[in-house]
Amino acid sequence: MGFRDSHAAHHPVQGVVVNLLLVVALVLLLIGLHTPLLTVEQFYFFRNTVSLWSGMQQLRTEGEWGLFALIGLFSVAFPVVKILLLALVWNFGREGSRVHARHLHWLTEYGRWSMLDVFVVALIVVTVKLGALAQARVEPGIYWFSASVVLTMLLAHWIGRHANATTNR
Repeated sequence: MGFRDSHAAHHPVQGVVVNLLLVVALVLLLIGLHTPLLTVEQFYFFRNTVSLWSGMQQLRTEGEWGLFALIGLFSVAFPVVKILLLALVWNFGREGSRVHARHLHWLTEYGRWSMLDVFVVALIVVTVKLGALAQARVEPGIYWFSASVVLTMLLAHWIGRHANATTNR
């Protein structure tokens, strides 16, 4: 497994574009984690703005270890690992090999679960908006986070499709 046998080496222009988009996806994810996702107002007096990161810290402080671990795993660890694995597969995977195709298939299958985080946040917003005592306002962080998830899904699909085309030659 080396760079000379990879997709990035065999397709230099596409290699640079894909790598730049992977960096963009990682930056969008980091911005999305730290930028406020949601502002909740109760009785017009109490306002709480929360980012994914600050929400996780609050869960940790309150001893909600299960939710902290679940959100940390699916909203932080898996997206970062997926971006890093896509970069490794694109830059160091041996183009056309069965192992390479298996890694890409796994990443594509995992990608189906990537939007789960966005749906959970959307469900929270809808739930709060339906309540009579509180109102929720979506903040820019949800858009940054969603953009990272969608870009990563598109890159995984594109890389997988490109690898299948190479394998079937």
